[in-house]
Amino acid sequence: MKKIEAFVRTDKTSLVVDAIKKTGTRGLTVFSGKGQGRGERPMVESSRGTTRHVAEYNEIDLVVTVVDESEADEIISAISNAARTGSKGDGKIFVSEVDDVIDIGSKQKDTFTL
Repeated sequence: MKKIEAFVRTDKTSLVVDAIKKTGTRGLTVFSGKGQGRGERPMVESSRGTTRHVAEYNEIDLVVTVVDESEADEIISAISNAARTGSKGDGKIFVSEVDDVIDIGSKQKDTFTL
């Protein structure tokens, strides 16, 4: 099994989630966060609206799914196509091997079913 973690722009999250679902993957998790990378950070106004400055962080989302190894390339491609704008800061995809899965309710090991 492979764990796929995609850091994407917040405005692309729903497109990425839809693309993942279209591949037939049933489970995923989305985390919202802030990050610093090569992408341009937005301009923000002060609380009174009198000054503007560059935000310290970009708003990003992390989309995580675990899939069979045979499905990984298709899902990576779907994420890339949905999230890509062609500019810096589009995000990153990290793929890692899943060694063990333990079901918390039954305490059974290696019972992961998609």
